Amino acid sequence: MSYIAKPRITHPGLAKNALGLTSRDYEGAVSTLCAGCGHDSVTAAIIQAVFELDIEPHMLAKMSGIGCSSKTPAYFVSQSHGFNSVHGRMPSVTTGANAANRDLLYIGVSGDGDSLSIGVGQFVHAIRRNLNMCYVIENNGVYGLTKGQFSASADIGSMPKKGMPNQQEPIDPVSTALSLGATYIARSFSGDKEQLVPLLKGALLHSGFSLVDIISPCVTFNDHEGSTKSYAHTREHYNHVVDVDYIHPSEEIKASYEEGEAMPIHLHGGDSIILRKVDDSYDPTSRASAFKYLRERFNAGEITTGLLYANETRDEMHELMGNVDAPLSSLPLDELNPGKEELAKLQNRYR
Repeated sequence: MSYIAKPRITHPGLAKNALGLTSRDYEGAVSTLCAGCGHDSVTAAIIQAVFELDIEPHMLAKMSGIGCSSKTPAYFVSQSHGFNSVHGRMPSVTTGANAANRDLLYIGVSGDGDSLSIGVGQFVHAIRRNLNMCYVIENNGVYGLTKGQFSASADIGSMPKKGMPNQQEPIDPVSTALSLGATYIARSFSGDKEQLVPLLKGALLHSGFSLVDIISPCVTFNDHEGSTKSYAHTREHYNHVVDVDYIHPSEEIKASYEEGEAMPIHLHGGDSIILRKVDDSYDPTSRASAFKYLRERFNAGEITTGLLYANETRDEMHELMGNVDAPLSSLPLDELNPGKEELAKLQNRYR
Protein backbone atom coordinates (compact mmCIF):
# COMPACT_ATOMS: atom_id res chain seq x y z
CA MET A 1 0.00 0.00 0.00
CA SER A 2 1.49 3.34 -1.02
CA TYR A 3 0.74 6.72 0.50
CA ILE A 4 1.13 10.15 -1.07
CA ALA A 5 2.28 12.87 1.28
CA LYS A 6 0.41 16.17 1.18
CA PRO A 7 2.43 19.35 0.62
CA ARG A 8 3.01 21.22 3.88
CA ILE A 9 1.51 24.51 2.76
CA THR A 10 -0.77 26.18 5.30
CA HIS A 11 -2.75 29.33 4.74
CA PRO A 12 -1.84 31.91 7.43
CA GLY A 13 -5.50 32.69 7.99
CA LEU A 14 -6.51 29.16 8.99
CA ALA A 15 -8.27 28.97 12.35
CA LYS A 16 -6.35 27.44 15.24
CA ASN A 17 -7.61 25.42 18.17
CA ALA A 18 -6.61 25.74 21.83
CA LEU A 19 -3.34 23.90 21.10
CA GLY A 20 -2.39 26.37 18.38
CA LEU A 21 -2.92 23.74 15.68
CA THR A 22 -4.87 24.13 12.45
CA SER A 23 -7.03 21.50 10.78
CA ARG A 24 -4.11 20.83 8.40
CA ASP A 25 -2.14 19.50 11.38
CA TYR A 26 -4.76 16.74 11.72
CA GLU A 27 -4.56 15.55 8.14
CA GLY A 28 -2.75 12.50 6.80
CA ALA A 29 -1.77 11.12 3.42
CA VAL A 30 -3.62 11.79 0.17
CA SER A 31 -6.54 9.39 -0.21
CA THR A 32 -6.28 6.63 -2.80
CA LEU A 33 -9.97 5.71 -2.52
CA CYS A 34 -12.39 6.06 -5.44
CA ALA A 35 -13.57 9.59 -6.28
CA GLY A 36 -16.86 10.22 -4.49
CA CYS A 37 -16.31 7.49 -1.87
CA GLY A 38 -18.22 8.20 1.33
CA HIS A 39 -15.20 7.07 3.36
CA ASP A 40 -13.37 10.28 2.43
CA SER A 41 -16.27 12.27 3.90
CA VAL A 42 -15.89 10.25 7.10
CA THR A 43 -12.18 11.14 7.14
CA ALA A 44 -13.03 14.84 6.84
CA ALA A 45 -15.54 14.53 9.70
CA ILE A 46 -12.98 12.80 11.95
CA ILE A 47 -10.41 15.50 11.20
CA GLN A 48 -12.89 18.22 12.12
CA ALA A 49 -13.95 16.38 15.30
CA VAL A 50 -10.44 15.85 16.71
CA PHE A 51 -9.42 19.39 15.70
CA GLU A 52 -12.38 20.93 17.51
CA LEU A 53 -11.80 18.72 20.57
CA ASP A 54 -8.21 20.02 20.87
CA ILE A 55 -6.82 16.49 20.92
CA GLU A 56 -3.03 16.28 20.99
CA PRO A 57 -2.04 14.16 17.96
CA HIS A 58 0.45 12.06 19.94
CA MET A 59 -2.31 11.11 22.41
CA LEU A 60 -4.43 9.51 19.68
CA ALA A 61 -4.12 5.85 18.63
CA LYS A 62 -5.68 4.88 15.30
CA MET A 63 -6.55 1.20 14.86
CA SER A 64 -7.85 -0.69 11.82
CA GLY A 65 -8.30 -4.10 10.23
CA ILE A 66 -8.57 -4.93 6.54
CA GLY A 67 -10.72 -3.36 3.82
CA CYS A 68 -11.34 -0.04 2.10
CA SER A 69 -12.48 1.34 5.46
CA SER A 70 -9.26 0.30 7.15
CA LYS A 71 -7.25 2.52 4.80
CA THR A 72 -8.96 5.53 6.40
CA PRO A 73 -6.56 5.96 9.38
CA ALA A 74 -3.75 6.71 6.91
CA TYR A 75 -5.67 9.81 5.86
CA PHE A 76 -5.98 11.62 9.21
CA VAL A 77 -3.69 12.72 12.07
CA SER A 78 -0.39 11.53 10.64
CA GLN A 79 1.45 12.44 13.87
CA SER A 80 -0.53 9.95 15.98
CA HIS A 81 0.05 6.30 16.85
CA GLY A 82 -1.41 3.64 14.58
CA PHE A 83 -1.75 -0.10 14.04
CA ASN A 84 -3.22 -1.89 11.04
CA SER A 85 -4.15 -5.39 12.19
CA VAL A 86 -5.10 -8.51 10.23
CA HIS A 87 -8.65 -9.05 9.02
CA GLY A 88 -11.24 -8.82 11.80
CA ARG A 89 -8.70 -8.55 14.63
CA MET A 90 -8.72 -4.80 15.29
CA PRO A 91 -10.80 -5.08 18.53
CA SER A 92 -8.40 -7.52 20.25
CA VAL A 93 -5.33 -5.52 19.24
CA THR A 94 -7.03 -2.37 20.56
CA THR A 95 -7.91 -4.20 23.78
CA GLY A 96 -4.26 -5.07 24.31
CA ALA A 97 -3.05 -1.58 23.54
CA ASN A 98 -5.68 -0.04 25.81
CA ALA A 99 -4.80 -2.47 28.61
CA ALA A 100 -1.17 -1.36 28.41
CA ASN A 101 -1.80 2.38 28.06
CA ARG A 102 -5.17 3.69 29.14
CA ASP A 103 -4.06 7.31 28.73
CA LEU A 104 -4.28 7.24 24.93
CA LEU A 105 -7.50 8.01 23.07
CA TYR A 106 -8.42 5.07 20.85
CA ILE A 107 -10.35 5.28 17.58
CA GLY A 108 -10.86 2.16 15.50
CA VAL A 109 -12.03 2.40 11.90
CA SER A 110 -13.52 -0.77 10.47
CA GLY A 111 -16.00 -1.88 7.84
CA ASP A 112 -19.10 -4.04 7.70
CA GLY A 113 -17.04 -6.93 6.36
CA ASP A 114 -14.18 -6.52 8.83
CA SER A 115 -16.55 -6.15 11.82
CA LEU A 116 -19.65 -8.21 10.99
CA SER A 117 -18.18 -11.22 9.19
CA ILE A 118 -14.73 -12.51 10.15
CA GLY A 119 -14.44 -10.04 13.04
CA VAL A 120 -17.92 -10.32 14.53
CA GLY A 121 -16.73 -12.33 17.55
CA GLN A 122 -14.10 -9.72 18.38
CA PHE A 123 -16.64 -6.93 17.86
CA VAL A 124 -18.97 -8.65 20.35
CA HIS A 125 -16.37 -9.03 23.08
CA ALA A 126 -15.06 -5.47 22.76
CA ILE A 127 -18.62 -4.36 23.54
CA ARG A 128 -18.96 -6.92 26.35
CA ARG A 129 -15.79 -5.61 28.02
CA ASN A 130 -16.94 -2.01 27.50
CA LEU A 131 -13.57 -1.23 25.97
CA ASN A 132 -12.92 2.50 26.11
CA MET A 133 -12.73 3.32 22.41
CA CYS A 134 -14.56 5.00 19.55
CA TYR A 135 -15.47 2.24 17.08
CA VAL A 136 -16.36 3.55 13.61
CA ILE A 137 -17.96 1.25 11.04
CA GLU A 138 -17.92 2.57 7.48
CA ASN A 139 -20.91 0.55 6.29
CA ASN A 140 -21.46 0.02 2.57
CA GLY A 141 -22.77 -3.54 2.37
CA VAL A 142 -19.99 -4.88 0.15
CA TYR A 143 -16.37 -6.04 0.06
CA GLY A 144 -14.94 -3.24 -2.05
CA LEU A 145 -11.31 -4.44 -2.13
CA THR A 146 -12.33 -7.84 -3.52
CA LYS A 147 -14.69 -6.43 -6.16
CA GLY A 148 -18.08 -6.11 -4.56
CA GLN A 149 -19.27 -9.34 -2.95
CA PHE A 150 -22.12 -8.90 -0.45
CA SER A 151 -21.12 -8.34 3.17
CA ALA A 152 -23.02 -9.38 6.28
CA SER A 153 -24.85 -6.03 6.36
CA ALA A 154 -26.44 -6.35 2.91
CA ASP A 155 -30.24 -6.40 3.12
CA ILE A 156 -32.38 -9.20 1.72
CA GLY A 157 -33.17 -8.39 -1.90
CA SER A 158 -30.07 -6.30 -2.50
CA MET A 159 -29.21 -6.63 -6.19
CA PRO A 160 -25.68 -6.83 -7.59
CA LYS A 161 -24.97 -5.74 -11.15
CA LYS A 162 -24.62 -9.40 -12.05
CA GLY A 163 -25.83 -12.53 -10.30
CA MET A 164 -28.60 -13.33 -7.86
CA PRO A 165 -30.06 -10.98 -5.22
CA ASN A 166 -28.95 -11.39 -1.62
CA GLN A 167 -31.12 -13.82 0.38
CA GLN A 168 -29.20 -13.77 3.66
CA GLU A 169 -30.50 -11.91 6.73
CA PRO A 170 -28.41 -8.80 7.40
CA ILE A 171 -26.59 -8.11 10.67
CA ASP A 172 -27.45 -4.64 11.94
CA PRO A 173 -24.48 -3.36 13.98
CA VAL A 174 -26.65 -0.85 15.85
CA SER A 175 -29.22 -3.40 17.04
CA THR A 176 -26.44 -5.87 17.80
CA ALA A 177 -24.54 -3.34 19.90
CA LEU A 178 -27.74 -2.33 21.68
CA SER A 179 -28.52 -5.94 22.64
CA LEU A 180 -24.94 -6.48 23.87
CA GLY A 181 -24.93 -3.45 26.17
CA ALA A 182 -22.80 -0.92 24.29
CA THR A 183 -22.86 2.37 26.19
CA TYR A 184 -22.84 4.82 23.24
CA ILE A 185 -24.53 4.00 19.95
CA ALA A 186 -25.01 6.33 17.00
CA ARG A 187 -25.68 6.10 13.31
CA SER A 188 -25.17 8.68 10.59
CA PHE A 189 -24.64 9.15 6.88
CA SER A 190 -21.26 10.01 5.40
CA GLY A 191 -22.80 12.87 3.42
CA ASP A 192 -24.32 14.55 6.50
CA LYS A 193 -21.30 16.20 8.11
CA GLU A 194 -23.48 18.50 10.19
CA GLN A 195 -24.85 15.49 12.08
CA LEU A 196 -21.79 13.24 11.91
CA VAL A 197 -19.18 15.53 13.48
CA PRO A 198 -21.06 16.03 16.79
CA LEU A 199 -21.76 12.29 17.01
CA LEU A 200 -18.05 11.54 16.56
CA LYS A 201 -17.10 14.13 19.17
CA GLY A 202 -19.52 12.56 21.64
CA ALA A 203 -18.14 9.10 20.90
CA LEU A 204 -14.53 10.24 21.41
CA LEU A 205 -15.38 11.84 24.75
CA HIS A 206 -17.49 8.94 26.03
CA SER A 207 -16.00 6.66 28.69
CA GLY A 208 -16.62 3.14 27.43
CA PHE A 209 -17.40 1.49 24.11
CA SER A 210 -18.77 3.94 21.53
CA LEU A 211 -20.15 2.73 18.23
CA VAL A 212 -20.71 5.07 15.30
CA ASP A 213 -22.25 3.17 12.38
CA ILE A 214 -21.86 5.32 9.26
CA ILE A 215 -23.72 4.48 6.07
CA SER A 216 -20.96 5.18 3.54
CA PRO A 217 -21.96 4.18 0.00
CA CYS A 218 -19.50 2.45 -2.31
CA VAL A 219 -19.65 4.43 -5.57
CA THR A 220 -17.97 1.61 -7.50
CA PHE A 221 -19.71 -1.58 -6.41
CA ASN A 222 -22.86 -0.66 -4.48
CA ASP A 223 -24.48 2.56 -5.69
CA HIS A 224 -27.12 1.67 -8.26
CA GLU A 225 -30.85 1.07 -8.49
CA GLY A 226 -31.86 -1.97 -6.44
CA SER A 227 -29.01 -1.54 -3.99
CA THR A 228 -29.97 -1.05 -0.39
CA LYS A 229 -26.68 0.66 0.49
CA SER A 230 -26.55 3.31 -2.18
CA TYR A 231 -26.23 7.06 -1.67
CA ALA A 232 -29.97 7.54 -1.87
CA HIS A 233 -30.98 4.29 -0.20
CA THR A 234 -28.11 4.68 2.24
CA ARG A 235 -29.66 6.53 5.12
CA GLU A 236 -32.19 3.78 5.33
CA HIS A 237 -30.86 0.94 3.18
CA TYR A 238 -27.67 -0.35 1.67
CA ASN A 239 -26.08 0.27 -1.73
CA HIS A 240 -25.57 -2.01 -4.76
CA VAL A 241 -22.58 -3.74 -6.37
CA VAL A 242 -21.23 -2.60 -9.74
CA ASP A 243 -18.36 -4.33 -11.54
CA VAL A 244 -16.33 -1.75 -13.48
CA ASP A 245 -12.72 -1.34 -14.54
CA TYR A 246 -12.80 2.43 -14.95
CA ILE A 247 -14.20 4.61 -12.18
CA HIS A 248 -15.38 7.98 -13.39
CA PRO A 249 -15.13 10.74 -10.76
CA SER A 250 -18.50 11.38 -9.16
CA GLU A 251 -19.77 14.35 -7.24
CA GLU A 252 -20.29 13.55 -3.57
CA ILE A 253 -23.93 13.41 -2.47
CA LYS A 254 -24.66 15.65 0.51
CA ALA A 255 -27.77 15.97 2.65
CA SER A 256 -29.23 18.50 5.06
CA TYR A 257 -32.50 17.95 6.90
CA GLU A 258 -34.01 18.76 10.28
CA GLU A 259 -34.53 16.61 13.37
CA GLY A 260 -37.63 14.46 13.15
CA GLU A 261 -37.73 14.70 9.36
CA ALA A 262 -37.44 11.90 6.82
CA MET A 263 -35.58 12.72 3.63
CA PRO A 264 -35.22 10.75 0.37
CA ILE A 265 -31.67 10.61 -1.02
CA HIS A 266 -31.20 10.01 -4.74
CA LEU A 267 -28.12 7.98 -5.59
CA HIS A 268 -25.77 8.16 -8.54
CA GLY A 269 -27.19 4.94 -9.98
CA GLY A 270 -30.79 6.16 -9.96
CA ASP A 271 -32.13 4.46 -6.82
CA SER A 272 -33.22 6.19 -3.62
CA ILE A 273 -33.14 5.71 0.14
CA ILE A 274 -34.98 7.40 3.00
CA LEU A 275 -33.20 8.75 6.07
CA ARG A 276 -34.86 9.86 9.29
CA LYS A 277 -33.29 11.85 12.14
CA VAL A 278 -34.50 11.34 15.68
CA ASP A 279 -36.14 14.37 17.29
CA ASP A 280 -36.28 15.83 20.82
CA SER A 281 -39.01 13.38 21.89
CA TYR A 282 -36.69 10.42 21.38
CA ASP A 283 -35.13 9.09 24.62
CA PRO A 284 -31.58 7.80 23.98
CA THR A 285 -31.22 6.57 27.57
CA SER A 286 -33.87 3.81 27.27
CA ARG A 287 -32.71 0.55 25.65
CA ALA A 288 -36.28 -0.74 25.40
CA SER A 289 -37.49 2.42 23.67
CA ALA A 290 -34.49 2.36 21.33
CA PHE A 291 -35.18 -1.26 20.32
CA LYS A 292 -38.85 -0.50 19.68
CA TYR A 293 -38.19 2.67 17.69
CA LEU A 294 -35.46 1.13 15.53
CA ARG A 295 -37.68 -1.84 14.66
CA GLU A 296 -40.64 0.38 13.82
CA ARG A 297 -38.57 2.58 11.54
CA PHE A 298 -36.89 -0.44 9.93
CA ASN A 299 -40.30 -1.95 9.15
CA ALA A 300 -41.27 1.40 7.62
CA GLY A 301 -38.24 1.21 5.32
CA GLU A 302 -36.30 3.97 7.04
CA ILE A 303 -32.75 4.15 8.41
CA THR A 304 -32.67 5.96 11.73
CA THR A 305 -29.76 8.33 12.28
CA GLY A 306 -28.58 10.29 15.33
CA LEU A 307 -27.60 9.41 18.89
CA LEU A 308 -29.59 6.22 19.43
CA TYR A 309 -28.47 5.13 22.90
CA ALA A 310 -26.17 6.36 25.67
CA ASN A 311 -25.41 4.97 29.12
CA GLU A 312 -23.00 6.95 31.29
CA THR A 313 -23.36 4.74 34.40
CA ARG A 314 -21.63 1.52 33.36
CA ASP A 315 -17.93 1.17 34.22
CA GLU A 316 -15.44 0.86 31.37
CA MET A 317 -12.94 -2.01 31.11
CA HIS A 318 -10.24 -0.71 33.49
CA GLU A 319 -12.81 0.16 36.15
CA LEU A 320 -14.44 -3.27 35.83
CA MET A 321 -11.03 -4.94 36.28
CA GLY A 322 -9.96 -2.69 39.16
CA ASN A 323 -6.79 -1.56 37.41
CA VAL A 324 -4.54 1.17 38.72
CA ASP A 325 -4.93 4.65 37.29
CA ALA A 326 -1.40 4.76 35.86
CA PRO A 327 -0.88 3.13 32.44
CA LEU A 328 0.60 -0.34 32.93
CA SER A 329 3.23 0.50 30.31
CA SER A 330 4.59 3.23 32.60
CA LEU A 331 5.02 1.06 35.70
CA PRO A 332 8.48 -0.29 36.59
CA LEU A 333 9.04 -4.04 36.64
CA ASP A 334 9.27 -4.28 40.42
CA GLU A 335 5.71 -2.89 40.67
CA LEU A 336 4.34 -5.11 37.92
CA ASN A 337 5.91 -8.28 39.38
CA PRO A 338 3.82 -9.48 42.36
CA GLY A 339 6.66 -11.65 43.71
CA LYS A 340 7.01 -15.41 44.26
CA GLU A 341 4.68 -15.61 47.24
CA GLU A 342 1.78 -13.86 45.51
CA LEU A 343 2.30 -15.88 42.34
CA ALA A 344 2.24 -19.09 44.39
CA LYS A 345 -1.04 -18.06 46.03
CA LEU A 346 -2.52 -17.32 42.62
CA GLN A 347 -1.42 -20.67 41.18
CA ASN A 348 -2.69 -22.59 44.21
CA ARG A 349 -6.19 -21.29 43.51
CA TYR A 350 -6.24 -23.40 40.33
CA ARG A 351 -4.83 -26.63 41.77
